[in-house]
Amino acid sequence: MQATWVNGTATDQINIADRGLGYGDGVFETIAVIGGYPQRLPQHLSRLAYGLARLGFPDQVASQVELDLAQLPLCGDQTVKVIVTRGKGLRGYAPPQTVSATRIITVAERALNTEKMEKGVVARVCDYRLPLNPALAQLKHLNRLDQVMARAEWQDPNISEGVMLDAEGFVVEGTMSNLFWYDPEKGEVQTPLLDRCGVKGVMRDHLIGVLKRENISVVEGRFLPSVLMQANDLFMCNSLIGLWPIVTLDNKHYDVGPITRLLQSILQREIDCE
Repeated sequence: MQATWVNGTATDQINIADRGLGYGDGVFETIAVIGGYPQRLPQHLSRLAYGLARLGFPDQVASQVELDLAQLPLCGDQTVKVIVTRGKGLRGYAPPQTVSATRIITVAERALNTEKMEKGVVARVCDYRLPLNPALAQLKHLNRLDQVMARAEWQDPNISEGVMLDAEGFVVEGTMSNLFWYDPEKGEVQTPLLDRCGVKGVMRDHLIGVLKRENISVVEGRFLPSVLMQANDLFMCNSLIGLWPIVTLDNKHYDVGPITRLLQSILQREIDCE
């Protein structure tokens, strides 16, 4: 079952001239709800506000979304998806001088895949390359065609994720996740730098903070996929799945390592159900 609100009203209807539909003009957030409580809500709201500001939306739109979320009848384990578009506009790319944003919120039931958390997943390197676009890098904007094209490359249900490279061949992210791994030679956890493309995930930022608090060196940089072949303790993350170990990437097999298990245990202890 899924419930939908548009601008605070229970409905699943939007205007056909909405710029989110016509141009992907907007941003979104996907928030895990555990025991009726949205997880890392301040971080999601902060990223939403940042994305809206980058796209030139009025400051009050993020505050309106926060008020909408406060009215939701949340219970149990659910997924909340927030979509904010620039609203109705005239034909053409030029944004309207006065923005009347459309705020769409959906709430659906959610179930954790504990088997993938425990046993790990199979992934592949995608052929499709992410274009370099620093102006929109890090944003969770509505145009996800790059991810759609990459995800269309496989139908095998045993493959859970695809690793995406940029136009220059550097590792960026998964189609739906951020990536981390441990470099045994350098003694550091590594994750791709997202200054030219990719999504700056809330869970990614949180795990970077956790690693630093645990005195584990973490480095953001540009890495070729060959680095993954020499690494261990490879895992993917996002706000909904938490952290999944990657046990197979193409023909390379990995053990679930101690850093992965440490982070999983910390995430479990952090669950906010108060």
